[in-house]
Amino acid sequence: MNHDVALELIKQVLTDVVPGADPALLSPNENFRISLEMDSLDFLNFIEALSGQTDLPLPETDYPSLNTLNGCADYIASHTPTA
Repeated sequence: MNHDVALELIKQVLTDVVPGADPALLSPNENFRISLEMDSLDFLNFIEALSGQTDLPLPETDYPSLNTLNGCADYIASHTPTA
């Protein structure tokens, strides 16, 4: 999966998991946990949904890489095989 495809998936998961979230208003390098006022449970629900959509394990040690749109997309792109 490339960065752009991953980014669109992340935006979709955010809108599914966080009611009222509008990823179009987020800067790609902005910490969306803070911007969207996500608590730990919201973030965990996001991680679980994203993991389910990508079939990637997302270990807690990697959560700091998953706080921004670009960071999350880069992580997914680098951990999924390319076709």
